[in-house]
Formats: sequence, C-alpha cells, structure tokens
Amino acid sequence: MGQDLIISVSGMRGVVGQNLTPTIAAEYGGAFGTFLRTQGGSAKKQCSVCMGRDSRVSGPMLMSAMAAGLCATGVDVVDLGLVTTPSVGVMVRELGCDGGVVITASHNPIPYNGIKLLLGNGVAPPSATAAAIKQSFVEKRFNLVDSPACGHIAPNVETDRIHIQKVLALVDAQQIASKKYKVVLDSVNGAGAGITKKLLHELGCTVVAFNDEPTGLFAHEPEPTAANLGQLCQRVKDEQADVGFAQDPDADRLALVDEKGTYIGEEYTLAFAARHAFAHRSGTAAANLSTSRMIDDVAERAGGRVIRTPVGEANVAQAMLEHQCIIGGEGNGGVIDLRVGPVRDSLVGAALVLQLMAEKSQSVSRLREEIGGYYMHKDKFAADAAQAGRIIQMAREEFAEASLNTADGCRFDFDDGWIHLRTSNTEPVMRMIVEAKDEAAAQRYIGSVLHIRAAVLEHNSGGK
Repeated sequence: MGQDLIISVSGMRGVVGQNLTPTIAAEYGGAFGTFLRTQGGSAKKQCSVCMGRDSRVSGPMLMSAMAAGLCATGVDVVDLGLVTTPSVGVMVRELGCDGGVVITASHNPIPYNGIKLLLGNGVAPPSATAAAIKQSFVEKRFNLVDSPACGHIAPNVETDRIHIQKVLALVDAQQIASKKYKVVLDSVNGAGAGITKKLLHELGCTVVAFNDEPTGLFAHEPEPTAANLGQLCQRVKDEQADVGFAQDPDADRLALVDEKGTYIGEEYTLAFAARHAFAHRSGTAAANLSTSRMIDDVAERAGGRVIRTPVGEANVAQAMLEHQCIIGGEGNGGVIDLRVGPVRDSLVGAALVLQLMAEKSQSVSRLREEIGGYYMHKDKFAADAAQAGRIIQMAREEFAEASLNTADGCRFDFDDGWIHLRTSNTEPVMRMIVEAKDEAAAQRYIGSVLHIRAAVLEHNSGGK
C-alpha cells in the first residue's frame, strides 16, 4: 500500500500507521485551528469545533490527536463521540460552532482512515480554503497558544436526538407508521446503526438489523455496491421485508434493495428523494456530473431543473445554498436536504424513501418502474496524473461530436447517454461512469474508453 497521503477538498485520507499517524493528525488540527482563529484577518478570542468519528478502530487515536492540535491553537472541542458524518454537520449548526471535524474514511477499506473538515455553515471547505489549510499544514505554520489559552474538550451526548428530530420534521411520521413497514438494515459495522434504528422505530417500522455493532471491523467491503450486498438482498427475501437499506461506515450514503431482494442501487435513493421533493415543492435540484439522468427526468416532469456541479459534496452543497435548492445530492446514495443540513445524509434518504412509499402506497419495485431508468456502469482503474490527462485528451478526440463539461475531469454527453472521466478525490485512481439508454449502448462507450486506456498504457510501456 505504498500510497501518498491524500489531501483534497474531501479532507485528508491515508493508511493508518503508514502515512496517517498521530503526528500528522495533530498537525492537521493545528492547521485547521490556525485557519479558524485567523479567518477574517484577526485572531478570534473564542473558537469552537464539533468533532465526531465513525467506528474504525483507529478513530479514537486520530480523534485525540486532532483534538490536541486544535486545542494547541486555542480552539475548544465539542466531543460528539461515535456519530455519523451528517450528525456532525447538524451539530455544527445547532451549537453555532466555527467548524466541524469527522474522523472517517467513508467507504474506504479497514486500513484507511481520514479527517473531514466542515466550516461553520456545515459545508466542507471550498477548494481555495482547503488549499490554504493544506498549505498551512505542509509548511507547519501553526499559531500555537500558551497554556492558559489552550482549548478545552467537552462531551455532548445530544446528537442523536437533535438529528432525528430534524429528519422527522421532513415527513409525516404517522402516515409512514400506518404502513407498518418492515426494513432490513445493513450498517456494515459502522457508525449508522444506532441512530438509524432509533429513527426507523420512530417511523413505526419493524427493523431487522445486522452488521449493526459499531466495531469498525467491516463484515464486507464497506462501499454499498451490488457486489457487497448479497447478504442484504437475501435477508430482505427471507424476512419478506418491504425494503432493504445499506449504509457506508459514516452513514452519509444509502443504497436500496427492493421488496423482491433485488439491489436497485444508490442512484435511485436520490431519484426517489427528488420525486418526493418535487411533488411537494417547486424549485431547483443540484447533483454532480456523475449522477444519473433520472434526477433530470424527475425534475423535468415537475417543471423543475437540475444544476450540475463537479463531484464532491461541498460543490453540490454550495450550489444548493446559492440557488436554495429543494433537494440535491450525489448518485452514490448521498441525499442533501438543506432543512436538515448541507451534508449527505442516509437518514434523510431513508425517511424520504419511506415517505414516498407511503404517499404512493407503492412498493420499491413499482416506484422504480415508474421513474424508469438507464443502464449505468461505474468503474475505476489505476492512473497517475499524466496517464489520466492523456486518457481524457484522447477521449476528447474520440468523442469529438459530444457535448462537453470540463468542470470536473470531462463529461461527454450524447443523445443516448454520457461518459464521465475524472480522477478521484479520495483514491489514486481514475473513475469512469457510463450511463446509456440500454446496456448495448453503454458497452460501446465502455469499450471505447478501455481501448483508449490500453493505448495509453502501451505507449507508457514503450510499445507502439
């Protein structure tokens, strides 16, 4: 795993004990604390940060180190403990903190952990701000304080109650409860099980939960994709449940399994949430460039529109705040409703899906049929910066007739589908997302991209 520490708009992510150590975390805390206390040009007398972590075994160690760095710069820390990423976003705003920190590597495997930063508005820093914090970290420019001025650490145990209260305000809990839904929940031994079970019980659901102990020792690969959720599909069938929910370790993403035990994926989470939103409010949605056209179809039918942004929760959230969007998110199962907070939230996704089911009195499979859909293929492959740049350039030549969006890598739009090629913010890979009207069309586009990649690799190896 000889990989560099990744620092991006998504925060810091690395391999524990290799390139992510207590020293690194403390220095990153010092950089963030220095930024928070000096933003606006003058040192703030009082400054506070909410901090939480997912269930990874390395979480308490990194959280303590990050807190030490913050306190060393005079920043107080509100210790939320083991909570979901969206819960930290909720509490930053609820408590009026200047920022937030989540110790999580999201969907990455067990060897990884990370540090995600939030500003006082609950949104991850924009690229320029993230770059400034990174520069302070790299140059070790920290404004350390003397002993009496050091920050304090204090616990807060109100997170679950406050977060659930805000989510319940989005839906008709009695209407959902009247349906007596049976839900199977797979939280992959992450941070989401406790609070999600509480929410589902408040909504009158019978909950069958597994992989719900927050050990951080994930029962399967943690990304909620079809390949990793065979057990959830089987349990939904065995339990004759109405729906299956799968979360990632920090519970900002939600994937769906229908009542037949069929994985319908992460893209439908946002599509269902958008359908509910547009049925009750008029306005605009926001989604990243890698998200299915389904949300465009839903918006168009309701007379609305979708703003497309670069990949990254912060980009979607900023667009939503700027345009006061009624719903937004990403096709990875991340739903954002500004009434709860500008952070992807699996609890919001679950509540809105159940509300749509209850209002329409329809099964998940029927709702899927009504929305329709496309064939989508998501893949990733190793590529350094030079290789990625060459692949995109060759793709632009190959797909010269396509409409282009270069806000994040390059998205090629055709009448029957689209391709999005971009480098990852969290892994040293290039991502390829292809969506088309049917599998045959998608495979043609996939084949073209793989042919381009093979040509780049052959060129790099000295072949002709």
